Amino acid sequence: MSTTEIAELRRTIGQLRQCVGALRSRYGDASAVRRLANDVERLDIDVADLDGAPNAVPAQAKAAERVVVPDTPYDPALWQGADDEGVGGYKRDQR
Repeated sequence: MSTTEIAELRRTIGQLRQCVGALRSRYGDASAVRRLANDVERLDIDVADLDGAPNAVPAQAKAAERVVVPDTPYDPALWQGADDEGVGGYKRDQR
């Protein structure tokens, strides 16, 4: 991250901290407010870690392995005794 991005992130976290403070004055020490305050602190810690990391380079996406799915039909025995959820079930009254 560039210095500008870090500065913008810190500014945004500051705004979040103000909003959580306003929520705390309105709702008191509610568990949801405590969780939000904890989340803001965690964000602040993470930004500090990222900012302090020497030559932090974003992780590159790992090349996805290709899984080949055959076009041939599956063996019907594979579905023996299986139910179709949400469709009423496989073993319903068949007429």
